[in-house]
Amino acid sequence: MPAPSVILIEFNELSPSLMQQFMARGVLPNFRRFHDEANVYVTEAKERAPYLEPWIQWITVHNGINYEDHKQLNLDEGHHVTQPALWDVLSDAGLRTWVCGSMNPRVSPGYKGAILPDPWSTHVEPQPAELRPFFEFIQRNVQEHTRDRVPLGAKEYARFVHFMVRHGLSRSTALAIAKQLASEKRTKGKTRWQRATILDRLQLDVFRHYWQKERPHFATYFSNSTAHFQHMHWRNMAPHLFKVAPTAEEQAQYKDAIEYGYRSMDALVGELLKLAGRDTTLVFLTALSQQPYLLFEDQGGKVAYRPKDFEKLIRWAGVEGDFTVAPVMTHYFHVTFADERTATAAAEKLRALSANGTQVLNVEPKGSDLFCGCKIYNTLDPSVRIESTVTKATTGFFDLLYRIEGIKSGMHHPDGILWVRTPDLRHRVHSDKVPLEQVAPMILGMFSIQPPATMRAKPLDGFGALAAS
Repeated sequence: MPAPSVILIEFNELSPSLMQQFMARGVLPNFRRFHDEANVYVTEAKERAPYLEPWIQWITVHNGINYEDHKQLNLDEGHHVTQPALWDVLSDAGLRTWVCGSMNPRVSPGYKGAILPDPWSTHVEPQPAELRPFFEFIQRNVQEHTRDRVPLGAKEYARFVHFMVRHGLSRSTALAIAKQLASEKRTKGKTRWQRATILDRLQLDVFRHYWQKERPHFATYFSNSTAHFQHMHWRNMAPHLFKVAPTAEEQAQYKDAIEYGYRSMDALVGELLKLAGRDTTLVFLTALSQQPYLLFEDQGGKVAYRPKDFEKLIRWAGVEGDFTVAPVMTHYFHVTFADERTATAAAEKLRALSANGTQVLNVEPKGSDLFCGCKIYNTLDPSVRIESTVTKATTGFFDLLYRIEGIKSGMHHPDGILWVRTPDLRHRVHSDKVPLEQVAPMILGMFSIQPPATMRAKPLDGFGALAAS
């Protein structure tokens, strides 16, 4: 019997309650159709803060293990996981796989499928290598989205366009890009935040190209755009919940940002439903969700600061020698040195930076790597200075760092969405919550593959040995 085909749709952190609210209003017709043709569950992550983070929970989804087993705390550390992921097991069984953007991935040395790592990844190479122009372009846009201008030149744009023309650029995406640029010009940049959904569309075009070319048995498609909108704009969606009110200008700009994200993802779902047809099983998963973030309201709201120039800040702290910097989400970044001894010495100098008597950087060492981020979250006066107790140097705080636009207003919640749409389109809403670690064994069961010993959770019932068309 030929193997079935499965697409795992990974829309990071969408909320079960918001999904129901928007579907009830009739603004998500494709999600509604998917919901009504699927087994519907709510998942629950085992971890709680500070371990309730998508880069932790997506490892649980892909590898079938919780944080207590994989021990990877930060983004861009998934390559350290030793237990096999879903796609490793499927590849070893001789099945074709296509991993498109999944967060914090690892692949086994003998992995034979295609993989486009998430844009924060610096240790997993795109495979095949022809994906690199796309990977680098998306990576630069995502890592530098807090800046007014992404540092890309004409050569990089030309290389990217050349890639897209040969790898699935659709007419609808080209029109969406033109519309977005016209909107930004008309509004003097006030709709620039919507670019994240354009990146989703570009990635879907590439996903479709390889899906149709390689006909994989298993594929993933990941998006983070709406998760970002929720983190930054829950305050605009529901201002009555917050003490710090958005300005009238912010409301005009962001009032519907979260709904815009869900509607944009609804369009993606429509494309994926069309691509899959009746014969492919679609698994829709969010890993976790969000809720209003109210913890800093009495302090004016939680804000974030990011280095203007990572190397300049690190050198100013007195760090010498060679190192590389890899930005990740918002204010976080990795600094990698040649060896652990050099990294340890640099960590001491970076921890020695202070402003208003408060340590500026949180620094977490892991071998030759430092995971860093500004640990000041309150609004600072423009006159505040930063100083080093090691070098005795001092300068203006905002000479080295800048405040990222917006105030955090969404935080993580352990519940997530899981919908499983099989070819028979059977629909049922299940009341019991599903532990995230059951998802990977469930998907392997669809291919009649026994989960490896590292996946100790029982597979979710009802989805074993799917028949292929």
